Amino acid sequence: MERYRNRDSGVKAYQISTNHILVKFDSFKTYKYSYKKAGQFKVEKMKMLAVRGKGLNSFINRYAKYSYD
Repeated sequence: MERYRNRDSGVKAYQISTNHILVKFDSFKTYKYSYKKAGQFKVEKMKMLAVRGKGLNSFINRYAKYSYD
C-alpha cells in the first residue's frame, strides 16, 4: 500500500487496482471500494484523489461511506 500524502487525514494508505481501491484508515481498518458496489465514477474519483493526496477522506464521507464491499 502507498502512504497517503495528507498526514492530517483519516486516510493512512491506499492501493489502486483496475476496478477497485483499497483504503486504510487511521483506525487500521482497510475497506475495498469496487465498481460493483460503489460504482465506476466514485471509484475513479477516489483513485484520483488518492494519487493527488487531498480530499479522499472527505469524498468518502460524503459520497461513498457505506459503499464498501
